[in-house]
Amino acid sequence: MDDGYDTVEWAAQLAGSNGDVGMLGFSYVGATQLLAAVTRPPSLKSIAPAFTASQYYDGWTYNSGALATAFICYWANLLAVDTATRRQDLDGVNGLLTTLGSAPDWYWTLPLAEYPPLQGGHAPYFYDWLEHHTYDDYWRRWSIDEDYSRIDVPALHIGGWYDVFLSGTVKNFMGLRAGAGSQQASRGQKLLLGPWTHMPWSPVGRNGGEGPATNEIDDWTIRWFDQTLKGRDTGILDHPVTAFTVDGQWSDHEEWPPPDSTVERWFAHSDGRANSKYGDGTLDRNPPADEPADIFVYDPGVPIPSLGGHSCCFDTITPMGPADQHAAEVSRMMLVYTSEPLSQPIELLGDVSVTLHAATSAPDTDFTARLCVVDESGRSVNLQEGILRTRYRHSLSNPEMLEPGEVYELRIDLGPVGAAIPAGSRIRLDISSSDFPQWDRNLNTGGIPLQEDVMSARPATQTILHDTAHPTYVELPVRR
Repeated sequence: MDDGYDTVEWAAQLAGSNGDVGMLGFSYVGATQLLAAVTRPPSLKSIAPAFTASQYYDGWTYNSGALATAFICYWANLLAVDTATRRQDLDGVNGLLTTLGSAPDWYWTLPLAEYPPLQGGHAPYFYDWLEHHTYDDYWRRWSIDEDYSRIDVPALHIGGWYDVFLSGTVKNFMGLRAGAGSQQASRGQKLLLGPWTHMPWSPVGRNGGEGPATNEIDDWTIRWFDQTLKGRDTGILDHPVTAFTVDGQWSDHEEWPPPDSTVERWFAHSDGRANSKYGDGTLDRNPPADEPADIFVYDPGVPIPSLGGHSCCFDTITPMGPADQHAAEVSRMMLVYTSEPLSQPIELLGDVSVTLHAATSAPDTDFTARLCVVDESGRSVNLQEGILRTRYRHSLSNPEMLEPGEVYELRIDLGPVGAAIPAGSRIRLDISSSDFPQWDRNLNTGGIPLQEDVMSARPATQTILHDTAHPTYVELPVRR
């Protein structure tokens, strides 16, 4: 953080500078902009953090208490290659590059706290990340969202619908718009969202189509700095939010979530046999009656595979983007609830969450959810997904175990979504207890996370209720 302050003030003194400094960049460099802004260097006048998070714990290294396995193992391995190169460790570089290319095989390692590819000492911080598996002072010192009033500059926040840091990008915009260090800074926040993945900012669609090319981000960034550094009215702040929905088009909005998006509850139903996409699970806007619960077994040794998703940074190594969900949805260890075909097209634009009424045989377990769109051919493609490690259901800092067999109301935040859904398509909600390797496997023991070996793993029997007293539903932000 101090380095950021010093660098800004150094840049302000360079020959040809007028003393006003702007910062831009994506991912880690987006985070360094925000951390520099926290220190309030006098010469910093504008930032453009793209594809970045609001903190390094939740939404970066972990999600609701679950380790972002593919992303974090890959990223630490990649960083270690650079360290080994600087140290002129040829054997280390060769070994790390080999394990980087075969990373999906190494994700199965248990315990992850002994992850073999990084045992060479080139990434000691990786083991610190795993040791600090709750949100504590180790993470809090770098958390931008602890106090947004520390930041007093305008910011252009850029995010992608399939980016690993989408939720953090939106959170930063909302936090600064509501509580930046001055009213002028609060009014100077802009959110730009499009159908992009983290790298290489690829434009994506559910069925192979594409949205705007990411070089448009360059145009937006130039407009941004023309306005905030050069004083030209480019119109970029006329609307605080601009979004291009997946398979849709550009639209402007006055806030997030858009005020014309209506939150609708879509309820899960079945006759007790919603297992797999061949089961009897349905989804509609009618609250449930007295319906039998659905039951599935979660075995950590046979996790539900991550097919696409919100990870980083190469889709051959980490689960990214939209993908056909067939291989996951045929598993009887997944519950699948599907709507009737839509009679009219709708747009989803806003935040999505799932509320479960659930019981488990384990003292600690995970519940996962995926929101998908099923086209007229029957192909199911993911829009958003989320996880909850149940010990963190109340607090990321103070875990609490479950009482096996007791029914709990649990909320899974899936995050922002933006997609145009054509008539004839169906909406689908997938419920399970794993999404691997996007997130690590809960071994169902209540033991120390990431420290247990494969022999410790225990299957768990999971019960999802959907009756009058215990509805299970997804909240969708619908524009009709």
